[in-house]
Amino acid sequence: MVEKIAHNAPVLVIGLGRFGAGAAGQLDRLGREVLAVDESQALVQKWAERVTHAVQADARSIEALRQIGAEDFSVAVVAVGSSIEASVLITANLVDLKIPQIWAKAISQSHGKILARIGANHVIYPEAEAGERVAHLVSGRMLDFIEFDDDFAMVKMYPPKSIRGVPLSDTDIRKKFGVTVVGVKSPGAEFTYATAETVISNHDLIIVSGKSSAIERFSALQS
Repeated sequence: MVEKIAHNAPVLVIGLGRFGAGAAGQLDRLGREVLAVDESQALVQKWAERVTHAVQADARSIEALRQIGAEDFSVAVVAVGSSIEASVLITANLVDLKIPQIWAKAISQSHGKILARIGANHVIYPEAEAGERVAHLVSGRMLDFIEFDDDFAMVKMYPPKSIRGVPLSDTDIRKKFGVTVVGVKSPGAEFTYATAETVISNHDLIIVSGKSSAIERFSALQS
């Protein structure tokens, strides 16, 4: 039976480079208790006031992990990426400590395959994903791009001319373009859910969902 983990469970973050520090900082802003671990005393001191707890330890040692109470956590993030050997050893230690949910950063497909095989539940490829995201953003009027499984994506973008000034129900957008407008932001206002009656203006931003290929075609329409 898969163990159910509380949505606000404390998180162990190992590695305070850019990726790990970013994850730890955002988790703290979301109200999550965070124990951040790094070998570097300088990085630990830098982040000591920004997360719940920050300690200096060598996570390659399972005994060091036990001493800081790692086995009490149900969620861990292995943010060490520059050393594949260290990343694999730390992940293996967390598996041995029976951490239920392990997120691990990988710098290559082969690295990710090893992490998955030894027990990482989620393997993240931040550099590859960032590169793919940029490729979409530089190609048109998209301002942000998030791709999920099965080629499904959501983007923030400027609205093409063909859907402005009339209710969304009159644009037949889903039938014509294979995408759905799910949110709209007018200048100075917050994003709101789009409805059939929503009328998009020249100055609005929109959130669109659909297949990546359909969104690419939609974003290339005349502005």
